[in-house]
Amino acid sequence: MKIKQNFLPVLLLIACCYSWSTKAQTTLNKTGNRWELLVDNNPFQIKGVTFGCDNDVKNYDKYFNDLLFLGVNTIRIWGTNDNTQQLLDAAQSYGVKVMMGIWMRHGRPGMEDDDSFNYLKDTIGMEDMYKHALETVEKFHKHPAVLTWAVGNEVYLNIATEAEKEAYSKLLERICSNIKKIDANHPVTSVEGWTFGLDWWQKWVPSIDIYGINSYGAGANYIAGEIEKRGIDKPYIVTEFGVTGEWDIKAKKNGLVIEPSDTEKYDAIAQGYPNWIQNKPGCLGVYVFHYYNGNDFGSPWFMTHHEGKFRPQYWAIREAFTGQKPINNVPVIETFELPNAETKSETWVPVTLKAFDVENDSLSFSFYYNQRTGSRKRRSQINPLHFRGTVANGFEIQLPKEHGAIKVYVNVTDSYNNVGIASNSILVLDVLAKNKKNIGARTTLPFYVYQDGEDAPYHPTGFMGNYKALSVDVHNKEEVQSGTSSIKISYTDDRNWYGIGFVDPKNDWGDIAGGYEIIGAQTFSFWAKASTNMIANIGFGLIGKDKPYPDSTKNSMEVKLSTKWKKYTINVKKLDLSCIRSGLVLFSNSISTPHDIYIDNVVFE
Repeated sequence: MKIKQNFLPVLLLIACCYSWSTKAQTTLNKTGNRWELLVDNNPFQIKGVTFGCDNDVKNYDKYFNDLLFLGVNTIRIWGTNDNTQQLLDAAQSYGVKVMMGIWMRHGRPGMEDDDSFNYLKDTIGMEDMYKHALETVEKFHKHPAVLTWAVGNEVYLNIATEAEKEAYSKLLERICSNIKKIDANHPVTSVEGWTFGLDWWQKWVPSIDIYGINSYGAGANYIAGEIEKRGIDKPYIVTEFGVTGEWDIKAKKNGLVIEPSDTEKYDAIAQGYPNWIQNKPGCLGVYVFHYYNGNDFGSPWFMTHHEGKFRPQYWAIREAFTGQKPINNVPVIETFELPNAETKSETWVPVTLKAFDVENDSLSFSFYYNQRTGSRKRRSQINPLHFRGTVANGFEIQLPKEHGAIKVYVNVTDSYNNVGIASNSILVLDVLAKNKKNIGARTTLPFYVYQDGEDAPYHPTGFMGNYKALSVDVHNKEEVQSGTSSIKISYTDDRNWYGIGFVDPKNDWGDIAGGYEIIGAQTFSFWAKASTNMIANIGFGLIGKDKPYPDSTKNSMEVKLSTKWKKYTINVKKLDLSCIRSGLVLFSNSISTPHDIYIDNVVFE
């Protein structure tokens, strides 16, 4: 959501600096069967949201003002980054506490991401996570905005074998027990989906003080019973909460899960909090998922904002935490129906639509679609649909060039910037799309493989050759062709060859669906220079056809780099760009001395 910048008053900042000399203390108290969280000996009931705007530093003031309007007193983050200090400072200035996430890698690709980590064999990786966890605690534990530590998120859910879960449990206990040695002022939490961690925590991780449980819909009402059944005498926090998710819904149409209505999304939070969470004696509170402005599959389902507009979830959080109804209601979509027959792509089909606004605001309409096959990013995309017509005369939509079931959305926006969203599904027939085995996520041109290091579609995880002497910085500020950052590739050895691939998904060599469909591109270009005159081979495409999910094409050029920036261009007009897994690939050799290569503004256009 684009929000105007509003700096903190200087006097407020000065006052905060004086108060930060004394760190806040979070403790637990139990009276009878009721657990209570205390901050500096004062009761603190968690009324929180998960927070996805941590990278939008310039708008922190706007976000925290908004969170106070919603009645939020704490936010949850899943991990730390370069902005965490500023986020904590801003949170403290508004009296908001932070559940500090410490990310732990998942054992297999799953609901969270496409990462895959071996807790039985990768001792170096486990040591890296251990060191990172303790370094995070050392760095931030004295900050008064810290509420608790939350180590890991749904790791057990995304580990395949019992042996790996045991290995992870032992690492988790090692981390949690050592956090307590560093920081005696904040409880330690670990977070898991539903009850998948309870038995493991109980047996292997006694150092956890509070159990963090992600639970959606009415499931939150049964957490207390599951904990009591196991004889666990520890409090819990509902660390993610909202309407029932796709993974728990059995009702389908055309093979696609039927998404809850906007009314159900509102009620799950506004009514679910007092009925399923607030009244449980062992529950310390909730973090509603998710305070963020999205534009993909999960956005209409869970987020407070969609494409900069208010969703029912936004107003539901306010009612749950403050008891106050919406200032302006989201438009209500009574009916949204599509034809039941399978229909050829590019056909115009009629839509049955009835919608109204409580305040009689003027309404605007738009239509989109999503398909649930292919890579994670492709499955997540919401794409615009061509449509025509009016409310009075009815609407028609043009079916996209997809094959199979697609999910169709109607967005109804009022003049207050609320958007109501309803969805349905339809079967589409397209022979060409049916026969394509590997299609990347859709893109629009120009498509930047790299531009200032923000929201990069590819990840520099494909290390090759003498990779131990190789490092990559995607936020380099030293040498920049334009903008604020460039890629810096450093090689510290005086012998051998090396290579780096920027790939999607990260850490994958073609075993998981990924990549992008770059339709209509004519050229691939980049700017490059080096710390000394040298030769490198630079282009795109790395994964061969011996893998299940290869790059649809490969191309590169040998470039003579100098100490001055130069633009290089490859003609891609006749190439198959339907699935580019590796958006930037570089190979080079030692020049008998350590050296740096800089690359900027990598783009298909």
